Amino acid sequence: MSTAAPLTGSKQAGHAENADVLEGLRLTPLLRDLDESVLQKLAAISHMVDHAEDIEICRQDEIADQLFIVVNGQLAGFTTAATGMTAVVEVIRAGETLGLATILARLPWLMGVRTVERSRLLCIDAEGLLTLVEQEPPLVTALLRAEANEFRALVRQVCDLKLRTTAQRLGCYLLSLSAEQQANTTAMRLPFDKRLLAARLGCRQENLSRAFAALRGFGVETHGARVILHDIAKLKAYAEPDQAFA
Repeated sequence: MSTAAPLTGSKQAGHAENADVLEGLRLTPLLRDLDESVLQKLAAISHMVDHAEDIEICRQDEIADQLFIVVNGQLAGFTTAATGMTAVVEVIRAGETLGLATILARLPWLMGVRTVERSRLLCIDAEGLLTLVEQEPPLVTALLRAEANEFRALVRQVCDLKLRTTAQRLGCYLLSLSAEQQANTTAMRLPFDKRLLAARLGCRQENLSRAFAALRGFGVETHGARVILHDIAKLKAYAEPDQAFA
């Protein structure tokens, strides 16, 4: 009876990395419904990377050569104007992708990206992904669904900016963090600092402070990064979260 040869150190490391990549792909919302055969093909053009806090992942106007999936941690997307002024555009959280539209359109990055905290990223080679798109219709469907969700989120942000005050936008954001709660009272920690939160809501930090102050009358209590919602129903009545985007 023949026996399998033992794995060498490098082969063991490669096998472990491949297993991590496959698990990361399986847990990614936009890919979780794909057949194992498609995930295996994606794993063959993917790898995991760990980054410390405040590391630049990509630069604005560079050619996008990888699709990033955030496995753990958070990233901040920022744009820089010709004057040198920089503004945070978006915060990308675990389970979300970065660069899908850019890669599918074969365009440069519209924004630079840095890690907000220690993060693990699953990186998929752009050319390999585009080749797979031509071969695997289920992958096309998954990517189109992801693009639709990203567009939906963008429309939601535009609607918030045009239709809600800063305090209402903050209220909607806090309610989204407590969406799983059934009680009328809950406590939470903000997932990132208030500088990034202000950018996420499209306002200045001083306006964010005033928005928190305005929400005190609706049961919102803050202690640094810790936030307590004493009356979720009252906050909902004020912020009027759009259920069509829930």
